[in-house]
Amino acid sequence: MDQEAFNMSIRKFLKTVGVSSQREIEQAVAAALASGELEGNEILPVKMTLELGRLKLSATFDGDIRLA
Repeated sequence: MDQEAFNMSIRKFLKTVGVSSQREIEQAVAAALASGELEGNEILPVKMTLELGRLKLSATFDGDIRLA
């Protein structure tokens, strides 16, 4: 295995996930604020699941997103 190629591939994937996830969250929050579903001072629980099916890896990460 080429360790450098492996690490670069993981970093590229995680960067894509990070940027795409942030965009999705921002759009969902903007829509909820516009519709009145959110006031803008909430703390939103968030969960991310990472799955690597071939290796039977499933890892869940929990956190909060604070709007104020």
